[in-house]
Amino acid sequence: MAARNLGSPDSGQAVLAPARGDAPREDAPGAPAGKRRGRFHTLTVAEVRPLTQDSVEVTFAVPPELHGEYDYDPGQHLALRATIDGRELRRSYSICRPRTVGSVSVAIKRDLGGAFSSWANTELQAGDRLDVMSPQGTFTTALDTLDDTHIVGIAAGSGITPLMSLAHTVLERSASSRFTLVYTNRTALDVMFLDELADLKDRYPARLALHHVLSRQTRSSTLLSGRIDEEKLRLMLASIIRPAAVDEWFLCGPFELVQLCRDTLESVGVAPEHIRFELFTTGEPTHAGGDTGRPVIVGAGDKTFEIEFTLDGESATVTTPVNAKESILNAALRVRPDVPFACAGGVCGTCRAKLVSGDVTMTENYALEPDEIARGYVLTCQSHPTTDRVVVDYDV
Repeated sequence: MAARNLGSPDSGQAVLAPARGDAPREDAPGAPAGKRRGRFHTLTVAEVRPLTQDSVEVTFAVPPELHGEYDYDPGQHLALRATIDGRELRRSYSICRPRTVGSVSVAIKRDLGGAFSSWANTELQAGDRLDVMSPQGTFTTALDTLDDTHIVGIAAGSGITPLMSLAHTVLERSASSRFTLVYTNRTALDVMFLDELADLKDRYPARLALHHVLSRQTRSSTLLSGRIDEEKLRLMLASIIRPAAVDEWFLCGPFELVQLCRDTLESVGVAPEHIRFELFTTGEPTHAGGDTGRPVIVGAGDKTFEIEFTLDGESATVTTPVNAKESILNAALRVRPDVPFACAGGVCGTCRAKLVSGDVTMTENYALEPDEIARGYVLTCQSHPTTDRVVVDYDV
């Protein structure tokens, strides 16, 4: 999963310098749930429920002393950590249920060749204990009120997961809100949460518009049959969805679909700040190996960068050879295995930190919003020093 920003994803290498002025601490009282730094806690699996042939819903029991840690906003995600075949793996999955005290649920679809998702679908069972990070992410509504609003979600495959929580919440919290969902899959057998979506439609028949699009199965409507391309999307915007009547858009799926929707929506006059998106893949993922960072040898006489970082109030320093082109995250993991990260591909935002001094280049960004970048935040998994000394802070 994961991109969560309102502007265009950064392409190439963005050169970043620290922002001036201090932002408020994000663990301050009243801070949004998505702005707290994630911490892992070990939770017990309460239930593993099959959704389709290759997807499951996993529900974790949250003990009373951790209720505050797992208070979440609809649309946020959890990072899960497990050791599989002797290798530590971390993956992020969206929360699929409206806010519930005492439990939290995610949906996991098996990816082709995906070690973690395959393990979760075949081996994970009730009673198992798993490391679960506290909720993260900003794929949440920015509207001040839901009254008299119309929100549209476009999802593909497992991209439905955060929209389940969002749709439930929007429709439940305001009797005058409307939600339109366009959900595309290959066939009806691939539709996750099929019964739950039908129940939601029955509960809110006048306020929920539900459109299932099947790419490899013919439906009675040609508009709802076949792959969503630009032509089909423009037909939808001219018939079943009128952009001028929409207050906020949520897009979740593979990069190609999300980018197609963003470009098309902006071409018909939808302001970028009204479009929120999340990716479940960028097409070019990279991963930090385990929890220790890949090995880097500092040779005698090597020109190095010095990286200082603060985590949980403690500072540490590590040097990295200039020619190693090592990310700040990888360098930090070599001396602090508890540095937060999940995807290591610039997508989930878990490794976010504030650049205090020095300059870096950020290779990819599918997670930070424009205002976060303006305030000096970087994705440490994608950030590489360009000055002799760089200081970042994970605590602010």
